Amino acid sequence: MTQLGYEVAKPLVAEVYDFLARDPANGETYRVQVKTLRVRTDRDNALVVYARKGNGEPYTPDEVDLIIGVDHTRAFMFECTGLSEYWSTEQTARKRWILLKNDEKAAV
Repeated sequence: MTQLGYEVAKPLVAEVYDFLARDPANGETYRVQVKTLRVRTDRDNALVVYARKGNGEPYTPDEVDLIIGVDHTRAFMFECTGLSEYWSTEQTARKRWILLKNDEKAAV
């Protein structure tokens, strides 16, 4: 996120989200949760992010604004809509989700 110009801050007390990020374009602050992005080879290499809290309940838009799914080479950011799982194909993810890369400033 910092490569896109966002300011990032970790909460000092326990919160549902992992960190706060301030958008440089509009000045808005967002609550961000980071989860593992998995490739489901048994589902035609679909990308999936399981967006559940420790108690098994999904994160809600009242708790989290954005979710970032991360694997070992990339990260995708998208809006939290209260689903427990977010699925996409590689092609669709590049249209619906924001691809965050270390070597790239532009969102895909």
